[in-house]
Amino acid sequence: MVQALGGQAYLSYQTGEQEGRLYGFSHGRPAGVGALFWRFWRWPDKERIELTKQRDVIQIYDGDKGWEVTFRGTRPLPPDQLTDYVLRREYSLEHIVREWINDPGVILFYAGSRVAEQKPADEVTISNTKGQSATIFIDSNSHLPIKKTFVHRDPQFNDRDTETEIWDGYRAVGSINTPFNYTRTHNDEIVVQRFLTRVNFNVPVPDSLFVPSKPLVEEKKKKKR
Repeated sequence: MVQALGGQAYLSYQTGEQEGRLYGFSHGRPAGVGALFWRFWRWPDKERIELTKQRDVIQIYDGDKGWEVTFRGTRPLPPDQLTDYVLRREYSLEHIVREWINDPGVILFYAGSRVAEQKPADEVTISNTKGQSATIFIDSNSHLPIKKTFVHRDPQFNDRDTETEIWDGYRAVGSINTPFNYTRTHNDEIVVQRFLTRVNFNVPVPDSLFVPSKPLVEEKKKKKR
């Protein structure tokens, strides 16, 4: 699978930028008509997403911190939203193939042939020494990843939640095979879909992109007083 994605080029790229259209869902149903988005990413834990044609709604993630920037100013992301994001980042495909696989105690379980998203696939579950496990469905013909799932406990209700990412529409971007269609589900309900129009890797991504450009809303209130 790693070789099909691009081998060392996939394992070693440090930055990326994307453009496309994003669709949000509520209870599995579309919430709105979608929005243009721009995404900037730097390994291992920095990300910036700009939304709308004016690019005036921005989410920034840096390590275990996150903010939303709008015309009103900057607000820290709600704790539950930030916790959810950090959890998904720990289980991201990049972290699995760059970090989990290199753990001397990692265990791989091959579950045989399956059908995933109407495609013949090989099912592999990877478990690391932290007790984390993720299952990847790999296209039997192209060897590219089709789908990834993992299960975790809801911190509030202690229910078992299933998170899934689905990749499709692969195209070669330089030496890296890249999915231009992305779907994420929570307990089998669609949460978000992204359709890319442009992707670049190893491009300059300045530190300033991951620093909120406007003061915190609370700080503005203090100044008015």
